[in-house]
Amino acid sequence: MQKGNRNFANRAEVWKLAKGFGDFCKVAKMAEKLFLGTKVRKLREARGWTLDQCAARLALSPSYLSQIETNQRPATARVLISLTRAFDVDASLFDLEGDARLIADLREAVTDLAGAGDVPSAAELKQVATNAPRLAHQFLTLHQNYRRLDDRLKTLNETLGRDERQVSAPALPYEAVRDFFHYRDNYIDALDLAAETLAARLSLGEYSHPERTLEQALGDLCGVRVAYGEGAMRRYDPAARILYIQSSLPVTTRCFQMAHQLALLAFADIIEDELARANFELKAATDVCRVGLANYAAGAILMPYRRFLDAARDLRHDIDRMRQRFHTSFEQVCQRLSTLQRPGWRGVPFYFARVDMAGNITKRHSATRFQFARFGGACPLWNVHEAFSSPDRILVNLSEMPDGARYICIAKSVSKPGGSYLEPDRRYALGLGCEIEHADQLVYTAGLDLNGPPIRMGVSCRICERLDCQQRAFPPIDRDLRVPVHERGVIPYTLE
Repeated sequence: MQKGNRNFANRAEVWKLAKGFGDFCKVAKMAEKLFLGTKVRKLREARGWTLDQCAARLALSPSYLSQIETNQRPATARVLISLTRAFDVDASLFDLEGDARLIADLREAVTDLAGAGDVPSAAELKQVATNAPRLAHQFLTLHQNYRRLDDRLKTLNETLGRDERQVSAPALPYEAVRDFFHYRDNYIDALDLAAETLAARLSLGEYSHPERTLEQALGDLCGVRVAYGEGAMRRYDPAARILYIQSSLPVTTRCFQMAHQLALLAFADIIEDELARANFELKAATDVCRVGLANYAAGAILMPYRRFLDAARDLRHDIDRMRQRFHTSFEQVCQRLSTLQRPGWRGVPFYFARVDMAGNITKRHSATRFQFARFGGACPLWNVHEAFSSPDRILVNLSEMPDGARYICIAKSVSKPGGSYLEPDRRYALGLGCEIEHADQLVYTAGLDLNGPPIRMGVSCRICERLDCQQRAFPPIDRDLRVPVHERGVIPYTLE
């Protein structure tokens, strides 16, 4: 009886940790084994503790701790509690969602490299991600370099006759920056907290219109004057300390550009510290990430974390009502919703993407298991593609990925005016979604049959496991195919 009471107490404390530290390690999933070896070893080594010293602090034997660090034994509920106490860290640090993302990226890379050959099993990929994450990230970097080199070789005919330096030019830095945000759960804590503090100081948030407030803040805090005119959307003259904003922009865009400049100036130290930690190889990647971090902070200033989270819950994530409340655009609200991953104050985990009319994903963030194609086109069954043919309508459906996870997928097309007859409007489709377990928190599930048949999506045709999909653009690269001479189906081949 005494043992049972002790176990109950442990479970109760784990539940408290889970509720108080970002819903980590839900009790319903505690049966899953938690292999935390790499993270525990890094925490111990960072503090300079020997194995014996750390074991004593955890009230474990050195041999037991050694087995945990080498992933020969999983962490129990009691050990998890001891780890958070001994290392004085948030329980969300041991969240394994990052491992799931890494495993998914590894799967796509090894499938691409293997072609029709053998592909490592899911268990093997999990072992690599769990036991050697740095090696896994280096492998992904090598794979990206391989893909870029392969693309250059395939387009060699087009590059002949050009400057030879163009053939060996460094790759675009956007992939590195996307991975930076991807593996940070699209949440930058120091920047988000600073933005929330500044928003409270300026009384920014619900109901108050931010344009004049931002103008005054730039003047009072940074000594910057705002001027409106034509030309670039935003141009800052550091010598004259004048910020030029294109007057024809929508008011939500003007406010965002002012908030961006305010973040660059007010949070320069925080942004540079994040860039130093990221340690990008290419200077261009550093420059791109600096803009990305300032954009992140701008959204956090206009939509302060806790006020925005409370509003999202109160309004059941009704994006139109939220953009009216915070005087922001539909896209800005969608992107901010994908960042609500603060430990202890987590929102619904969303994915967010922006897709152009050619199918290129120009923005992508995910706090879910939902995976975006790193190479090649996205799944044609994703409702973002359909959104272009239904302008100004919000499309909602239930989709299922090959891993069995079901998502509420929301899509809407948006237009950004070019500003003149000679400048065509830019059109994008926005995609926002979350797993079905959060359906009751979304206004968009009204009238949606959550028990009905889902749309059977994939990541992309090149790695999709669904062999019976009639929407294929091309066969998967890890399967042999057969092309019958005397028979033709919807697609002209069969897969083996």
